[in-house]
Amino acid sequence: MNNPQLLPPGPPVPVVDVAGFLSKNQVARLTAQVEALERDTGFRLRVLAQAYPNTPGLAVRDYWAVDDNTVVFVADPNTGNILNFNVGAAVDLAVPRNFWTRLANKYGVKKYWANAGEEAAIESAVNAINACLREPQGVGQCRTIL
Repeated sequence: MNNPQLLPPGPPVPVVDVAGFLSKNQVARLTAQVEALERDTGFRLRVLAQAYPNTPGLAVRDYWAVDDNTVVFVADPNTGNILNFNVGAAVDLAVPRNFWTRLANKYGVKKYWANAGEEAAIESAVNAINACLREPQGVGQCRTIL
């Protein structure tokens, strides 16, 4: 599926909410957070909130110029677990692989987001990814999920 018309016009933004889960203030806060992460670490976090079939699909890869330093986080409640990650090769080498599973199991399960809201799952995941990618690499890295 490829629906680039669902993406915002103009220069690419790192947080795209085609589902309407986030308020304007939440989008602004998350945008500032992921921009600071990229500036400080070189890792790029991109967030797409969608509700299938209302999705830009593969168009986000070109829109965001996804590379090895990019994590594409797709929040979609129609997939069961709302948290889905496409992790670039450099990020995969820098972060323990079990981090993504543990993160999805904490904030992505329906019991969590049905009670707290999709926006809480998205914000919690971004906070945890931000904290993990800022930790020094090594034993114990990303062990605690905020």
